[in-house]
Amino acid sequence: MKRNELVENIFRKGSFLCVGLDTDIRKLPVHLSGTDRERVVAFNKAIIDATAPYCVAYKPNLAFYESLGAEGVAALEETVAYIRANYPDQFIIADAKRGDIGNTAALYARTFFETMDFDAVTLAPYMGEDSVKPFLAYEGRWSIILALTSNPSSSDFETVVDSKGVPLFERVIRRSRHWGSPVDTMYVVGATKAESLTAIREIAPRHFLLVPGVGAQGGSLQDVARYGMIDECGLLVNSSRGIIYASSGEDFAEAAAKAARELAEEMKTLLPA
Repeated sequence: MKRNELVENIFRKGSFLCVGLDTDIRKLPVHLSGTDRERVVAFNKAIIDATAPYCVAYKPNLAFYESLGAEGVAALEETVAYIRANYPDQFIIADAKRGDIGNTAALYARTFFETMDFDAVTLAPYMGEDSVKPFLAYEGRWSIILALTSNPSSSDFETVVDSKGVPLFERVIRRSRHWGSPVDTMYVVGATKAESLTAIREIAPRHFLLVPGVGAQGGSLQDVARYGMIDECGLLVNSSRGIIYASSGEDFAEAAAKAARELAEEMKTLLPA
């Protein structure tokens, strides 16, 4: 998906919501029966049908699928195919956090962009430009680079400053922004670090930011918009558990729709006129 198409979808829907499909087999409603693959697919389809009017993106986290082996990978592929067939305007992110070099990186890129048909994939930049360039070779696809994450131990490395007082996450953004451009590169910035968005916007004023941590992790949507919003929005705010596990009963899809709708309604008030 091209940048202009993503921006058009955001303003047409009045939402910059990304729904995280962190589908944990241990948390699925008990009334869903069948094999692991069948249960995961049935859950995902119901969540997608319920939330599609209120979001512009879906983000399956691969760990929840890979942990189930071949059945989980099959469920992931079926989920992506379902979104493509029924909601082609949705931006689909593989939350894979890959980071390797050479032929390995090229094969990861082929996996996500050719075999599985994702629009974007999350990448760990620790190994440098070599680990990202193969993904940027795919026109119309996106590399989403980890910059400042929302987990507590992100301070172990991401905020450590160098001799010039520059934190590592800023150095990552400054260097990697030249690998691609705002039409094919995004950055992950946790909602719990919203105060850092001002500095990030000075470095990357036009790049989209994927922002997890709103909802269950306690991040503030208002703060994210205040510090990170640009005229083309420039934000994809992700919510996973707060939406897909809003209920564990037979009304799980209806509860997910309600949670997504409430977030989208708040987002509409925060978008530029």
